[in-house]
Amino acid sequence: MKTVTFWEGVVIALLASVFGNIGFFALTFFCSDDFTLRMLISGLAFVYLFYLFSRSRERTGRIIATLSWLMLIGALWFFYPPLSLFLIFHVLAVWLIRCLYFYRSLLACLADLGLAALSVASAFWALHHTGSLFLAFWCFFLLQALFIYIPTGTKHPNPEIASKSETDFKRAYQAAEAAVRKLSTIN
Repeated sequence: MKTVTFWEGVVIALLASVFGNIGFFALTFFCSDDFTLRMLISGLAFVYLFYLFSRSRERTGRIIATLSWLMLIGALWFFYPPLSLFLIFHVLAVWLIRCLYFYRSLLACLADLGLAALSVASAFWALHHTGSLFLAFWCFFLLQALFIYIPTGTKHPNPEIASKSETDFKRAYQAAEAAVRKLSTIN
């Protein structure tokens, strides 16, 4: 498992932009623009979810996270909210996965939420000013690649502090055992 790099994020942004743009023009022959955009949002978000899983060091809970993701997507498709709300739910789901699998502090999660909001705003700006779906996907995923620069909130423990806390724990554990022995012998 490799660590995430910015340049890897740039490649992901380029691939998502190309496949999103090609997919949109290919699928609009068969479906409406709205339905096609929803399919692309769900598909690209789901692929991005597995990209995040492949780069995370955390191994637990992936099945539950994937099933929860699929339930959310199913509910979104069932209730069929407006497209902007549909997009926001997907972005929030990606944000939640990154918070669960990459960050250890609330501050890092809030910074990532700000990055997600900035990504959506830049995508809407690019789409509004250029009309290009390619540039909208590019701006969104390029800004998403910056998440690796958010401090994760984990610090490597100082070995002296770790050993001191370990001996403190052992000392407290032994004192608790002695107290339980004294209580069990008193009758």
